[in-house]
Amino acid sequence: MTSDTMFTATGRRKNAVARVFLRHGKGEFLINKRQMDEYLRREILMMLVRQPLIATNCLAKFNVAVNVRGGGLAGQAGAISHGIARALLKYDIALKPTLRKGHFLTRDPRMKERKKFGQKGARARFQWTKR
Repeated sequence: MTSDTMFTATGRRKNAVARVFLRHGKGEFLINKRQMDEYLRREILMMLVRQPLIATNCLAKFNVAVNVRGGGLAGQAGAISHGIARALLKYDIALKPTLRKGHFLTRDPRMKERKKFGQKGARARFQWTKR
């Protein structure tokens, strides 16, 4: 593989969709053309994003560029983590057991339940009165 080889993947969580681009490099992170600490702002979210790279000992091997849309910051961080794991799989299929064991390849299916007609919300009903 040449030094300019790029591995791309899509990660999803809730309503967030992240397109991840991995290139060989020093471990720099760009999210929507901004530095990761400037974009995510919370240490726990930055840790969540780095987890697949740490688990596979690839943190200093790749520069990560991400375009992410939809959802909130926590959902976006989960989508980025999912996308990084999928991109690492394209880089080396031998990483699959490690990524699978850490639950990085599993898409979190939880979504907001839609509001139903004739009701106040997804589950909440209007208050019933006898008269």
